Amino acid sequence: MDTVGTVVGAPPQPGLRERKKQRTRDALVRAALELIATRGYDGTTVDDIAAAVDVSQRTFFRYFASKEEVALFVPRLAEQRIAEAVRARPRDEAPLETLRRAVLDSWDAINEAVGELVPVELHMRVYRVIESTPALLAAHLRRAAELEEELAGVIAEREGLDVDTDPRPRILVAAFGGVIRVAERRWTEGDDLSAEALRELMRTCLDHVGPALATNWRTTASLNRHNET
Repeated sequence: MDTVGTVVGAPPQPGLRERKKQRTRDALVRAALELIATRGYDGTTVDDIAAAVDVSQRTFFRYFASKEEVALFVPRLAEQRIAEAVRARPRDEAPLETLRRAVLDSWDAINEAVGELVPVELHMRVYRVIESTPALLAAHLRRAAELEEELAGVIAEREGLDVDTDPRPRILVAAFGGVIRVAERRWTEGDDLSAEALRELMRTCLDHVGPALATNWRTTASLNRHNET
């Protein structure tokens, strides 16, 4: 430690101006999600969001390029944490297990990071709005495709592969992304909209990947009935 008690090599703390900018950005996110959860995406305007924080429309656009960007800010935060978790997994781990553990093991940390910004319950309510709003869902899926490409590159690098000549990383990540989408759709159609319910659905769906891809789905009884016909 130096003479004023700070740890040498520690990252510098943001200054007053940066902290003020972060507070404004966070307030805009919270206001946007509260309005979208209550009024819906189409029923919320940039002017509504700015007014809720008592700032001008011009100030809003200093932080976000569009209403879509602020609506998807928290899911982007979660996706960034998942990408970081994949990079941090043990390098001798099988690729599919790496993806599975990155999602499930980082779940609590992701929710903690989300909770520092907005209530997790509010985030989950808006997540359902995203699923039911075509414009937002299209943007969400577009970003999901970008994340899949990023993860395919990470997996390829971990395995010592060229992602442009070996199709396996992209195939694996595409299958993984499909599983996540199945879990999300089942969650939005259910009655329990908690983060824990979504986590358990993802766990269940991910646990079915191996059997779904590598085993015969028919039971002995169904095979016998088929043979009888």
